[in-house]
Amino acid sequence: MRHLRAWLQRYRLARLESFESDPPGRPPQRSPERPWGLRIPGCLTSSTTGAFADKRQGRTARGIPRPPPHFGETLLVQFRAPRPVSPPKLAPALAAALDPTAYCETPVYNPDLCPNMIAAQAKLVYHLNKYYNEKCQARKAAIAKTIREVCKVVSDVLKEVEVQEPRFISSLNEMDNRYEGLEVISPTEFEVVLYLNQMGVFNFVDDGSLPGCAVLKLSDGRKRSMSLWVEFITASGYLSARKIRSRFQTLVAQAVDKCSYRDVVKMVADTSEVKLRIRDRYVVQITPAFKCTGIWPRSAAHWPLPHIPWPGPNRVAEVKAEGFNLLSKECHSLAGKQSSAESDAWVLQFAEAENRLQMGGCRKKCLSILKTLRDRHLELPGQPLNNYHMKTLVSYECEKHPRESDWDESCLGDRLNGILLQLISCLQCRRCPHYFLPNLDLFQGKPHSALENAAKQTWRLAREILTNPKSLEKL
Repeated sequence: MRHLRAWLQRYRLARLESFESDPPGRPPQRSPERPWGLRIPGCLTSSTTGAFADKRQGRTARGIPRPPPHFGETLLVQFRAPRPVSPPKLAPALAAALDPTAYCETPVYNPDLCPNMIAAQAKLVYHLNKYYNEKCQARKAAIAKTIREVCKVVSDVLKEVEVQEPRFISSLNEMDNRYEGLEVISPTEFEVVLYLNQMGVFNFVDDGSLPGCAVLKLSDGRKRSMSLWVEFITASGYLSARKIRSRFQTLVAQAVDKCSYRDVVKMVADTSEVKLRIRDRYVVQITPAFKCTGIWPRSAAHWPLPHIPWPGPNRVAEVKAEGFNLLSKECHSLAGKQSSAESDAWVLQFAEAENRLQMGGCRKKCLSILKTLRDRHLELPGQPLNNYHMKTLVSYECEKHPRESDWDESCLGDRLNGILLQLISCLQCRRCPHYFLPNLDLFQGKPHSALENAAKQTWRLAREILTNPKSLEKL
């Protein structure tokens, strides 16, 4: 049955040339010239959410956008149509058409084509594996070479910082061919997390009033003098992320002038973040942070959802024990807010927890393919998409498909298709909820025109992969 549904998905798309929507409340009109229509409910949950939602609402219980309601109550899919339809209209209908849970009044079945079902699925997986071995591995090798070059410069700068201020000790260490605290934003943009010591005299306060953020407050006013960071504590008893970042930025600027790589590295101006430009090609953001292990933020207490079997209890325990980071960086969700607590807030980050969740099966391979496609085809003006958006959507796809068998190598094509369709839906709705913090929108602050352009480009990409897997050789 699973193979039949997969074949039906591809068959519908391969025969699909046009979509038409009928006004709400009016029955769909079937054209006599094009009699082979397929009536599909239009306002269905997106293909990666795994549950139906009320048509009057714009999102599922998990906060994932569904196709917007203005596309009509019902969509009439025509297999023969003379005119094309723009990508923004195609995508929501396509998401419904490819949803294996969708109800169809007129089932599509052709016994002559069913023997090709498994072959078509295997063909897509074959070309995806070939793409991974050729394009993705080449990308990984190039980024690994860049990381080694970048980390030499950053390590030298941080050593100079440590000489000036011993409280900022470099934590950029290589372990098992991997640098602790380093995140790849894009092939030319990186973030290095510098872990600080002695958070013990502060209480972690997360009441949900600051989406994606929390504050650190003295547990006892009498312990102020005991803190290693006493001069960065406000009169209200908060440890100010902004003050620490400002001090660190001054130290890094001085270190850049003294380090042995001063001819190839310079500070990025006009930002409160600590950013270095290396050889005029790479940008590295260095972010002071505290590592919080053994605790879990209240704003993420809803996770895991009780009705979803993924991940299992053992993996949940591992993830929560891994904890999270508190970063001293600007938070876009607090833009324009001026209160002291908000300007001193720390940004929540779950990088290690997310990495642990996405272990096993073809999850990492799927993410690697998505990152490569993004780098090659979705690096657009306004920077609407980055690798973290792809990582987030993989986590949501894991919820939709909780069984390990759903992430077998043979299912790679289905998982990739589901994620691309969900990405189109999120871009059209201009909302991509953070996986652990659904009240935090990862598209906040992105230009609407950039998101619309990304939706069109993602649609073209998804259509090319779905209808012609061999095109991956040129993508």
